[in-house]
Amino acid sequence: MVRRPVAWIVAVVLFVEAFGVAALNWLLGTVVDNQQMSLAGLDPDMMSVSSKVGGLVFGAYFGLCGVVALLVALRDRSPAGLGRILLISVAVVHALLGAFAWGLVGWTAFLTMVVVMTLVVLLLMTYDRQNGTTAAAQGPEDGTGGAGDAGGTGESGSPAKGNGGSPLTPPPTPSTL
Repeated sequence: MVRRPVAWIVAVVLFVEAFGVAALNWLLGTVVDNQQMSLAGLDPDMMSVSSKVGGLVFGAYFGLCGVVALLVALRDRSPAGLGRILLISVAVVHALLGAFAWGLVGWTAFLTMVVVMTLVVLLLMTYDRQNGTTAAAQGPEDGTGGAGDAGGTGESGSPAKGNGGSPLTPPPTPSTL
């Protein structure tokens, strides 16, 4: 299947990205510090320190998301809880970075961000399909009570008529009327 290789690729890409972001921001902070650059009168030391700290925080974030992807690859199970939230957030971050990269850097940077975002989304979606999330949304085998039927409630949100008012009992079939 494609699940485990995608999880391994996502983990490696996120670890490389974590190192690259941290190293790039550290380098930029060092350059600002050595040149004593200032932007609109800001303190050069503050700019240098904030660039380094921001790079380390962002690198740690990508690294943590890489750890989640690595755990998914090792366990061959869908991420849950905080891990799932981290992977969704890193996909959103890559979408936003791709949008900014299109205008500021060019289409190649945009394409890179979109490929990483696609890999993360593919990782999330392939494990959902395996765990039966799509089957649960379709409802029971007889086709009643699917995702659009909110637990036996009618369109107004009140319990459906004819089943005793209980939202847990399925609506009556024509054969039982």
